[in-house]
Amino acid sequence: MESDLELLQQYRYIEQAIEYIRANARRQPELDEIASAVGLSGYHLQRLFSRWAGISPKRFVQFLTKEHAKSLLARSENLLETAHQVGLSSLGRLHDLFIVTEAVTPGEFKSRGAGLTIRYGLHYSPFGKCLIATTERGVCHLSFAQNSEGEALDSLAAAWKQARMVEDYKSTAPLAERIFPTASTDRSENWQINLHLRGTNFQLKVWEALLKIPLGAAATYEQIAEWVGSPKAARAAATAVGQNPIAALIPCHRVIRKNGGFGEYRYGAARKIALLAKESAIVSGLQE
Repeated sequence: MESDLELLQQYRYIEQAIEYIRANARRQPELDEIASAVGLSGYHLQRLFSRWAGISPKRFVQFLTKEHAKSLLARSENLLETAHQVGLSSLGRLHDLFIVTEAVTPGEFKSRGAGLTIRYGLHYSPFGKCLIATTERGVCHLSFAQNSEGEALDSLAAAWKQARMVEDYKSTAPLAERIFPTASTDRSENWQINLHLRGTNFQLKVWEALLKIPLGAAATYEQIAEWVGSPKAARAAATAVGQNPIAALIPCHRVIRKNGGFGEYRYGAARKIALLAKESAIVSGLQE
């Protein structure tokens, strides 16, 4: 077992490494350069940094570069100039960085919905009033009006700041009927709902994993982390689950704690339990 003195020294190495990376991020320092600056081998810094920071030094450099680029993109129209200012040699490298870390192109990130028309409507459901929003590509938002309808609308607008918002109850009403069917809903036709998702690469992987949880079943945060190839990232997986922008359709309510507890839910524990109970009843009915 490591002593307090050894742990303190390890922390100092990590602190020095982070400060060096921050000061030299524009030059995109390699692992051996960072390791040499703090007096370690590349191998030992890689292991120590990943253990303490949760990501590799390379990923940390990417994170700082991306955050700097995001701030520049908010002010600049020139993507190539932004790439050079953050220390990337080409527009292609900036493009690849955003695809890997944000799952969108630099231009898409900058636009924040510019050029898109989002049609939305507030609808009654068995689980309370919900807000459904769509683009030409599919449903981009589904939330429950947990506190107020205005708060739900503000959340949608904040996620798609540059989009043109159109209240269109008639266009979203058929979706509400399909997502939350009643006894009178016509089930004679097969149907599929397309989704329009934006998020980081990790978030998209987590949301895709949620779609694989069968109706009437549940999974733990630890299982979700394993499914996306990051078994030690249960906490990060839980955060991504909580940031799901399309409730019910992407069934984040089917994720529970490993001790069997229902866990937290963005729209309240009672609503989560109601969703699970409804699905359990549907499955039981199908099995009779």
